[in-house]
Amino acid sequence: MAVKTDQQAVARSSANKSESPDAHNNSITSWKEAPTRTLSAGGVEFAYRQLGPSTGVPVVFLTHLAAVLDNWDPRVVDGIAAERRVITFDNRGVGASSGSTPRTIDEMASDAVTFIRGLGFDQVDLFGFSMGGMIAQLIAREEPQLVRKMIIAGTGPAGGEGIDGVTRISYLDIARGLLTRQDPKQFLFFTRTPNGRRAGKEFLARLQERTSDRDKAISVRSFRAQLKAIHRWGQQQPADLSSIHHPVLVMNGESDRMVPSKKQRRPRPPALEQPARPLSRRRARRRVPVPRGLRQARARVPMRAPASPHALARTGLSMPSAPRPIRWRPSSTCERLAITRRGERS
Repeated sequence: MAVKTDQQAVARSSANKSESPDAHNNSITSWKEAPTRTLSAGGVEFAYRQLGPSTGVPVVFLTHLAAVLDNWDPRVVDGIAAERRVITFDNRGVGASSGSTPRTIDEMASDAVTFIRGLGFDQVDLFGFSMGGMIAQLIAREEPQLVRKMIIAGTGPAGGEGIDGVTRISYLDIARGLLTRQDPKQFLFFTRTPNGRRAGKEFLARLQERTSDRDKAISVRSFRAQLKAIHRWGQQQPADLSSIHHPVLVMNGESDRMVPSKKQRRPRPPALEQPARPLSRRRARRRVPVPRGLRQARARVPMRAPASPHALARTGLSMPSAPRPIRWRPSSTCERLAITRRGERS
């Protein structure tokens, strides 16, 4: 993934770094008060906001489908910004950022790296939501030295099952929103249960808390370009994510319509899904572990005694004496814990 950062971006980044803490973002702790700034990098004017402490590794937020700066939940941003520097931005062609919106996730990831480099950061943490989680995966895979940790929520891997159906689901819920005069997010992000409806209304109300310096809404052209990018992402060959060695937290709701939780995991090969063959009695006997100290006792006890004393007399053998009882003492902490747990269950 090629990353291009022009000299103007570096100069703008240096100018931002030379500002005093009060003029920058050290005193800003509320999302609705964070000013919208611009950064020139890679021929694009990126619109962004930042708040929280002015030191430490920043957390860069990567937005979901059709989202602009004002679509982040203020409670989420303020909660993280209480301890970490938070940076959110409009990617190329979205909201107040210039340029045309890419039609592939790869290009979006490249633009995100250009923005991060343009701010002068050598390492960041990533928080990607939905489409932003797809972008975060590519950044971590193609630019591993740039990422320290990341959180991906409500997203899935390239070629994941059902991801290419996001376009159909989005258009259906947009139509439902128009017919019912409701915001489509009420259908896309929340369940239709009473609790889900209430949570959706509270979320939409929080998005309106910022009353000044609001971002531009996404255009229809940019929205369609993002849908095509996600559709292509779902139709790609599954990527090898084993090259990502960063600490990653994957989160999803149990009733996510767009990317259900089960579709975040790559399906197992059919051979691994077949039930294990039941063990025969002989194989099972060989695999039963025998506690140390009882092996000698088992050796002294005949595996199968004669049916009766008369039958034993006919064989010319005598009844074996009872084995001397052996006290078994647990030889390890694990055995002691096992005995304690069996006693508690009884």
